[in-house]
Amino acid sequence: MATPISLEQYGIQVTDVRRNVVPAVLYEHAMSQDSSAAITRLGALAISSGRKTGRSPLDKRITEHPQSAGNIWWGPINIPITEHTFEINRERAVDYLNTRRCLYVVDGYAGWDPQWRIKVRIICERPYHALFMRNMLIRITDEELEHFGEPDYVVLNAGKFPANRHTTSMSSKTSVDISFESQEMVILGTEYAGEMKKGVFTVMNYIMPRAGVLSMHCSANEGLEDGGVSLFFGLSGTGKTTLSADKRRRLIGDDEHCWSSDGIFNIEGGCYAKAINLSEEKEPEIYRAIRFGAVLENVVYDPVTHDVDYSDTTNTENTRAAYPITFMENAKVPCIAGHPTNIVFLTFDAFGVLPPAAQLTPAQAMYHFISGYTAKVAGTEVGIEEPQVTFSACFGAAFLVWHPSKYGALLAEKMSRHNVRAWLVNTGMSGGAHGDADRISLKHTRAIIDAINNGSLALAPTVTDPLFGFAVPTSCPNVPPEILVPRAAWADPLAYDQAAVKLAALFVENFKQFEDRCDPEVAQAGPQLPIA
Repeated sequence: MATPISLEQYGIQVTDVRRNVVPAVLYEHAMSQDSSAAITRLGALAISSGRKTGRSPLDKRITEHPQSAGNIWWGPINIPITEHTFEINRERAVDYLNTRRCLYVVDGYAGWDPQWRIKVRIICERPYHALFMRNMLIRITDEELEHFGEPDYVVLNAGKFPANRHTTSMSSKTSVDISFESQEMVILGTEYAGEMKKGVFTVMNYIMPRAGVLSMHCSANEGLEDGGVSLFFGLSGTGKTTLSADKRRRLIGDDEHCWSSDGIFNIEGGCYAKAINLSEEKEPEIYRAIRFGAVLENVVYDPVTHDVDYSDTTNTENTRAAYPITFMENAKVPCIAGHPTNIVFLTFDAFGVLPPAAQLTPAQAMYHFISGYTAKVAGTEVGIEEPQVTFSACFGAAFLVWHPSKYGALLAEKMSRHNVRAWLVNTGMSGGAHGDADRISLKHTRAIIDAINNGSLALAPTVTDPLFGFAVPTSCPNVPPEILVPRAAWADPLAYDQAAVKLAALFVENFKQFEDRCDPEVAQAGPQLPIA
């Protein structure tokens, strides 16, 4: 039963406020209020996020305040605004929310470990946003709700209302602003629900490292028999969610975690999976999780049968599904585990240069963690006609607050303390570049992950890559040996050499921005370019 609540402390005078409403009621409200809402054949709520079908990272702002300014990695990721500008945007959001007849409040936790969790309150007008965050936050019991008290952070979502682009420091009619001092987040000009989720993650990326806890953009799972924990770091499209969903292992979480002195814990109460080309055959656990209570964003469905066409990108390629982690058949709840045994850095290498698997030294692990390499390919974004390199520090630069070296130092210390192995796994091309070769099959990548998890890949014979320096296994169960060493997989070895040098040079150039804040051993752990 929804608990009544007043929002007057935020300047909001609306009296009809629905708090922690159950999914069935949110379905009813969405269907009656939103022309884009529909119920799919399997029971999920399909809905449109409006004009914005993805995050707007160029419109994210952090309030510059003397208490926190020295801690923040200012630049294109964290763009400063004054407290005055934050207050203007906040007032704009509050004024708009005050025009609504009904508002929704979702109270929940971020962080499964009671020692480190924070209380989060979402204030929004769309039932879809309330259902989304009910799924993504850690849900609380009725008894906990009665004693919830004041939240640690509040998200004011007025996404239907635009920012004033003439306001100082605004770059468009979209603005996503965070103040660590007022402990609030304000959303204007975007209805994409992922902004709320990633805003909470950004907050955790600020407060956790201050306490010596490493916040991470990764998925995590645990062996059913041995209890071994694996972490999977990776940017969008590299397989982070897919590879962590394994019926032989318990899912701890698919996207955001922290590593404390006690072990790993998930930040979220749900999963947010890419739905493009989803099928029951390839990803059965995720496919079956999309049922009543789940949210499907921007998908195309048959208006008669209400079957979803996951291959249709008419609305966007970034179709998404949000569902409680308990919808995953093998979820581990509470989402807490011990220290990891293996860390896997996933990359989609569109150039076919990197091997399907490589074991990293501790210094190499730090180098590739801070580099955060993947690639975008033609067809995914307007204007991309050939593969484009992307480096995203710590495999999640858009959500970092401190300088990447802060997270890198925490990872290095924890890996050393707990004797964790690190791996680089390429889920991209093999035998050539994108357009001339095939992507490494999911079946083979899963076999590599299996060998990492059971320890057999650590015992396999290796060769040292002459350019990147890491150890490349030459055998792996259920993987063709001819694809394991990438140069041998190319029909033209000289063409491979040219592509490898080109990619290595991009690694070296990118890392120059971090060298002054990193241990010299880490800076030297990258590719060694041939002397011209």
